[in-house]
Amino acid sequence: MSSLHPRSTVSPEDRRAREEGSAPVEFILVSILVIVLFLGVVQLALTLHVRNMMASAASEGARVAAANDSGLQDGVDRTQWLLGESLGGMSPEITADDITIDGAPAVRIEVTAPIPLVGLWGAGEIEASGRAFKEGDRD
Repeated sequence: MSSLHPRSTVSPEDRRAREEGSAPVEFILVSILVIVLFLGVVQLALTLHVRNMMASAASEGARVAAANDSGLQDGVDRTQWLLGESLGGMSPEITADDITIDGAPAVRIEVTAPIPLVGLWGAGEIEASGRAFKEGDRD
C-alpha cells in the first residue's frame, strides 16, 4: 500500500542533533527585537516629556511677559530658567513677540529645541509655543 506521506527515515537522535544549539540563536534574535522595541518606547516617552516641558515653560513665560509690570525679555528669561531646571543641559532657541488674538493684544513665546536621542535614528527639532493675553484696564 502506498502512502501519500512517506515516513521519515531520520531517526529521533538525528533530529535532536540538528536542533541542538537553536535555543541560544532564538534567544538572541528575540532579545534584539525586544531591545529595539523597548528603546523605541523610551525614545517616544523622552520626546513627549521634552515637548510637554517646552509647552509648559513657553506658556508660563508668555504669562510672565503679559503681566503689567513685565516685558518680553522677562518672559524669555522665565522660559529659559524653567527649561534649564526641568530639562538640564538642553540649549533651546526662545523667541518672543507681541501678537493680537481676535483684536486683543497678546504675547507669544516660541521654543525650538533638538529632539533628544536614545538611539542613532532620526534627528530633528521640536517646537512648542505659549500665548497669553496682555493684562490691561478693562472698560
